[in-house]
Amino acid sequence: MKTRLLFLFLFFSIIYVNAQSLNSSFYSRTGFSLTTAGASRFGLYGYDNPALLNMAESPEIYVGWTDNKNISDYTKWGVFTAVKHMGFSYVEEKVGNLKVKDYSFGLSAGDKSLSFGVGFGWSTGNTDEFYHSNFTSFGIISRPNQYVSLGVSAFINQKLTDEYIVQSAVRPFGNEIFSVFGDYLYKKDYYDFENRWSAGVIVEPVSGFKISYRYFENKTFTLGTSIGLGNIGASVQTSFDKNDNHSGTIYGVRLGGNDRNFLNNLLNKKGYISTTLTGNVKYQKYKWFDNSNTLLNLLQNIKKSKEDKNVEGIVINTSGMNANREMLWELRNELSEFKKSGKKVIIYLDRAGIDLYQFASVADKIYMDPLGMITLEGFMAGKSYFKGTLEKLGVGFSEWRFFKYKSANEPFARSEMSEGDREQLQKIVNNNYALAKNLITEGRKISEQNFDDLVNYNPILSADSALSYHLVDGITRFDKISEIFEKEENKKLNLMGFNGVSGNGMPTDTYWGEKPKIAIIYVLGACAMDYGINARKLIFDLQNAKSRNDIKAIVLRIDSPGGDALASDIIAEEMKACKKIKPVIVSQGYVAGSGGYWLSMYADTIVAAPNTITGSIGVIGGWYYNISLKQSLGISTDLVKAGNHADLGFGMKLPLIGIGLPDRNLTDDEWNIMEREIKNNYKMFVSKVAEGRGLSIEKVDSIGQGRVWSGSDGKKLGLVDELGGLTTAINIAKVKAGIIDENWELVEYPEPGLFDFNIFMPKIFGIDVSTEDSMIQDIKFRMNFNGKPLMMIPAEYEMP
Repeated sequence: MKTRLLFLFLFFSIIYVNAQSLNSSFYSRTGFSLTTAGASRFGLYGYDNPALLNMAESPEIYVGWTDNKNISDYTKWGVFTAVKHMGFSYVEEKVGNLKVKDYSFGLSAGDKSLSFGVGFGWSTGNTDEFYHSNFTSFGIISRPNQYVSLGVSAFINQKLTDEYIVQSAVRPFGNEIFSVFGDYLYKKDYYDFENRWSAGVIVEPVSGFKISYRYFENKTFTLGTSIGLGNIGASVQTSFDKNDNHSGTIYGVRLGGNDRNFLNNLLNKKGYISTTLTGNVKYQKYKWFDNSNTLLNLLQNIKKSKEDKNVEGIVINTSGMNANREMLWELRNELSEFKKSGKKVIIYLDRAGIDLYQFASVADKIYMDPLGMITLEGFMAGKSYFKGTLEKLGVGFSEWRFFKYKSANEPFARSEMSEGDREQLQKIVNNNYALAKNLITEGRKISEQNFDDLVNYNPILSADSALSYHLVDGITRFDKISEIFEKEENKKLNLMGFNGVSGNGMPTDTYWGEKPKIAIIYVLGACAMDYGINARKLIFDLQNAKSRNDIKAIVLRIDSPGGDALASDIIAEEMKACKKIKPVIVSQGYVAGSGGYWLSMYADTIVAAPNTITGSIGVIGGWYYNISLKQSLGISTDLVKAGNHADLGFGMKLPLIGIGLPDRNLTDDEWNIMEREIKNNYKMFVSKVAEGRGLSIEKVDSIGQGRVWSGSDGKKLGLVDELGGLTTAINIAKVKAGIIDENWELVEYPEPGLFDFNIFMPKIFGIDVSTEDSMIQDIKFRMNFNGKPLMMIPAEYEMP
């Protein structure tokens, strides 16, 4: 009994001494941290300042435990977890038979420049003996630039004295290599306690390896080290008393998001990136359950691989790859830049048409499957014509066409190509052929005559034939490429994914605050208010990007065949407003014609690929009406009206698809009105292009008349400023925004959805019914805009 009393006396004496020496549950509570809050990564995930939860980038967990040389039978350990905006922690402290358990929960809001947080903590067990109390915490972290982090946190305790802490850290070099930090503690009604501040430094001399030193007012100090190993890490922190004697050690293990890997500095392992591009190359993918490749990610990964000294080359499996020819050109162009760094490109083919082979021709080595095939079929452009079909159905169509090349309604009004359409399509086809010929002959070192002969006389090639014509360098399955490479190069082929590229998946703690950003806004599909480009929502994305101070420039990626002039003009006018505040660059994808060009014309710079479909400055209209379909279906209609033209557009609703078909054609007076409106819209279109592009009205009219152009011709004519892709547009945006270093990032609009709900849709007889056929979509679009002037090009241009 006496022994226990003596022990309790000693214990409470030590606690009292510690309380008097530290006089702060804050310093003892946050002792697991190497630094003050905000100085290193995310601190204790909001346990020390709840505003830091806003800096978490992925799910994280940190487990720490400690001993104490001054107290026998003492243990203390804790678990700290966080996801972005939310954290939870549990700490258990035990001396002999006495134990206290502390819990806390925190929430945060804001961004990386200014964050706010609130936390709630509660304790169970021997709380009085350990001087613990329930509390509410509040925190603010401000990082106005990459050099300074300022924080304030308050702990409003239920039983103990409230605590207020000011935290600061400075990075003289603007990065994680060297930081100086300090904090100051204020407690109301406590003026003479001796541990009111701490100060220290944390250094990362080698990426992934940190050393810290922290000195307290009461002359105690800590020395710590931590090692990052990618998704895991470990730390050790040793405490010393005022006599420089070792007083305890804190150990920690971290699991979660990727960190700089210390071993990479030692191993320095070189190798080739290996990637499989099966499936569609899209612009955006869903956040969950979507492993698709996106154009931007592929371009960025190739660029990062070029800059990574440990990457020697790229091996690409194109089996099942599906991308339009403009995207393939962009990816090829990026690989060409990659090769300029002296690195190798290896591409595997199984079945390839001329577009995919054109892409592959950039490779140093092309390997082909033994049962593969290459078809160098050349290029063509054709249409299906439905005039006869409409007549058989009893549907009439009147084409309102007043410009030679504006052919969007030809398939419904004619049985063959018009002279103007044939002329412009032949020019596009010739340009595509010339581009492919130039790239393939240059890449494969074959003559232009040999290329023409293959296309014209031997377009279908087996693996053996392709090898004999020097179109490929070897015949093998993809999984055997390593063996062939090792024999040819007499070295082992070490393969890794894009995740292994330097900079990929790394934490953003190398830079404090919000980096300057370039916004990429995707403008995709038909120009319409509530679908396609979805102008009614898209305008808010533009306004948001315009108003954000951290966004320094805007890149619009446009892939649209046009459509409703209202939708196009609403976005174009907002672009004009954006341009007054920050640079606006347009990157045209596979098609940016008619209303898609209207979307482009006010940009500071328009960038297009050589094989982009652009231009088509013109207006067209048409009128579908009933001749005998209604009667054939046994449908009748009737009406009353007031006004000579009130019945214009009235007619039956087609069963199942819900599309209306007017009962009659236009009268001569109505035709004259529509002709006047279409020509007036054309004049407006031409004048807007002239204003946006700095051209004369006469010049725009001469290259207008609804004519489509390739990107290369568009540049010659002044419709396009630069030939290139999304990477080119981003680089131009950086220059115009004055971004001169690599401390910047991209942000994409619109915000991608969580997941594709169509994955839960059933298939009927093996047919995917979740996606509507493109022809049905086109018919619905045309019928919805029946009788309205349209700035659009034929649906055939939308995909190669």
